[in-house]
Amino acid sequence: MSKEQILARIRANKPSAKTLPEIPLFPQEVPDLAATFTALAEKGASRCISLPNIEELAALIEVHFPSAKQIASSVPLFRGTLDLAKIDDPLALKDVDLAIIPGQLGVGENAAIWVTEADCVHRVLPFITQHLMIVLYKNQLVWNLHEAYQQLKIDETGYGVFIAGPSKTADIEQSLVIGAQGARSLTIILLDK
Repeated sequence: MSKEQILARIRANKPSAKTLPEIPLFPQEVPDLAATFTALAEKGASRCISLPNIEELAALIEVHFPSAKQIASSVPLFRGTLDLAKIDDPLALKDVDLAIIPGQLGVGENAAIWVTEADCVHRVLPFITQHLMIVLYKNQLVWNLHEAYQQLKIDETGYGVFIAGPSKTADIEQSLVIGAQGARSLTIILLDK
């Protein structure tokens, strides 16, 4: 039997399309979503800092990352020491001390933040840096992943990932190591506006 005959038989016996089930959102009343998100982020070894506006970011970096020499930022209102647009080889980012990127969406139930390739400029940036900072507005928080997936536009960029805390690994002896295979710390900046 030829390949064309096999494919023709498969097409002839293809089952009819079925309507996908309606997936509920599992809504939950959360009195203070930002506080819930912060508590879960800190439980996952992240540092969460609320700021009234982006203009205070430079002063915060001086306090929390005074020894950072190479700072890569894709946040429009904050310039780093590196111009990410001029870097062709992602391996040139290997000496980045601090990467600052915007987040698209934060999930309250697990403190995960959706980041796209457009946010990072180079998709390796959040993982190759020593320390990672993600800037997120409080109005970008949703309660759960069901709500998040309703808002995500996955086909708009070539890459997207949920980041929930700094790099971690644990062995069978239950020894947790933070920053083992990626960013050693994650600082989340929650902006009011």
